[in-house]
Amino acid sequence: MERTVSATEARIRLGEWMRRAVEQGETIVIRKGGRPYAVILSFEAYQRRPGGRGAEANDPLTNVLALARQWEQERGGRPLTPPPEEVIRQMREERDEQLGLP
Repeated sequence: MERTVSATEARIRLGEWMRRAVEQGETIVIRKGGRPYAVILSFEAYQRRPGGRGAEANDPLTNVLALARQWEQERGGRPLTPPPEEVIRQMREERDEQLGLP
């Protein structure tokens, strides 16, 4: 369930909204100046959402892939390594050269 409250109401009733978020699973949207400003939700709900600090945050593969995406963006879209097909082709050439194959 989602509830929208004003910033003033959230300030006055913060303890109640935190309890509702945890015990009843409510999400409370705080509006300031008529616009959405912040959200109160339980820590469990936060961990489950994409980008939250849930189990995937501790998954090394997820962390490495995220870091690779970040580096690729910093390099203007150029990947750090050649495409897998190119790596395989190079490995086969090196193997053939070691074995003396044409």
